[in-house]
Amino acid sequence: MKETQRAELHKTIWRIANDLRGSVDGWDFKSYVLGMLFYRFISENLSEYINRGEREAGDASFSYADITDEQAEFGRAETVAEKGFYILPSELFENVRKGAKSHEDTLNEILAAVFKNIEGSAVGTASEDDLKGLFDDLDVNSNRLGDTVIKRNKALVKLLDAIGDLPLGSFEDNTIDLFGDAYEYLMGMYASSAGKSGGEYYTPQEVSELLARITVVGKTSVNKVYDPAVGSGSLLLKFGKVLGKDGVRQGYFGQEINLNTYNLARINMFLHNVNYEKFDLAHGDTLTDPKHWDDEPFEAIVSNPPYSIKWEGNANPVLINDPRFAPAGVLAPKSKADLAFTMHILSWLAVNGTAAIVEFPGVLYRGGAEKKIRKYLIDNNFVDTVIQLPPDLFFGTTIATCIIVLKKSKTDNSVLFIDASAEFKRSGNKNKLEQPNQDKILEAYTKREDIEYFAKLVSSETIGDNDYNIAVSSYVEPEDTREVIDIKALNAEIQGIVARQAVLRTEIDAIVADLEGTA
Repeated sequence: MKETQRAELHKTIWRIANDLRGSVDGWDFKSYVLGMLFYRFISENLSEYINRGEREAGDASFSYADITDEQAEFGRAETVAEKGFYILPSELFENVRKGAKSHEDTLNEILAAVFKNIEGSAVGTASEDDLKGLFDDLDVNSNRLGDTVIKRNKALVKLLDAIGDLPLGSFEDNTIDLFGDAYEYLMGMYASSAGKSGGEYYTPQEVSELLARITVVGKTSVNKVYDPAVGSGSLLLKFGKVLGKDGVRQGYFGQEINLNTYNLARINMFLHNVNYEKFDLAHGDTLTDPKHWDDEPFEAIVSNPPYSIKWEGNANPVLINDPRFAPAGVLAPKSKADLAFTMHILSWLAVNGTAAIVEFPGVLYRGGAEKKIRKYLIDNNFVDTVIQLPPDLFFGTTIATCIIVLKKSKTDNSVLFIDASAEFKRSGNKNKLEQPNQDKILEAYTKREDIEYFAKLVSSETIGDNDYNIAVSSYVEPEDTREVIDIKALNAEIQGIVARQAVLRTEIDAIVADLEGTA
């Protein structure tokens, strides 16, 4: 898709989102816009899949949307096994939309039944967990849409029409990219307007891309990818762009503690055409109730965990013996779970894998338990690279975060420090890692050698001598951008100015005396 088309689509989406919002808070209303976009997507996705099969079988004019529900039942079991869900023709987005205005007294009931039936189509099948609860946040009976049924249904008609009118092309073309792009754009805009809460579930796309690129250097594919604080899933989905559609062989894995965000992540997978058997996202607390314990370790792990949140820590006597945390001999502080996520990620990492984690800067230098964990990581040669990022990249915070890269099979006993704090372009009210900025960071990461004022390779022994401080500023000397001044030339220039001043005073005195004499 051309950038002009994308920009036009984005403008249309945002106008629609604002037009529809009315009295509903934008952050709450995202569930309606995103949920309805998802409903349109799976309807068109299913129709295209069935139409293609029937047309290839010889019925050139077959249209799934035009047959009866009774006729459609013949393909239910086979389709659910393949796609993970089923939608009867009468319940497709396009058909519900056609009849919406004539059912303004019952539209909410119709939609509620449709969503229940879509989820119900997966019950008892392999896709049940992937579909369960996906429409929970699209509450068609909520007072937020209006204080009467008629008002609510009018809002739902507007919503169906607006989403139906989005210029997403025909599904046989590259529509999948358009749906995914529209979803990403909406989530980014909602995250931006939501402030702090937005940053908790959405990582800017260019940061996501950098993390993915770091973890797959030298590889054309990986077994599977994982994010223990998956948010809306955007970080994981970047691997599809970086490695190509078949670059992730076994799929996308993650865990999310917030139920609404967990639902967003699963919807995001579907909208990027990741079929149900290719993702395994779990709901729950990764630190105290991890869901992928028995899985094969992951070759690529990316994460932007919540910064310095509270967790049970040493208040839970079981955790110090947890095989994820026990090797360090100490738990991350109860008030700062950052390095608990880091230890969890290290435990889940394959021997030949790479993890790239966005971290709060304090974890690089704080003392106490965090220093002991850093000592464990450095002494055992797990820290590959530390990258200082620019400030103001993320939603909800302006702090300058960093990336810690972990590996279990390093070829040297050193840590590379990269100061990328100046690698950004100001865009709107945020800084952005543009493609050239990403490329420069990645080139330094790949070369793994000293670059004046930008990158420094430091031995683990030196880091130990520096109290296990791994802040980039401790090792990469900043460039002195102050102007160099030639003192001799400056003094000569000052002397010239003083001499010229004396001449001017003499001339002014003469003029004044002349004026006084003629007065």
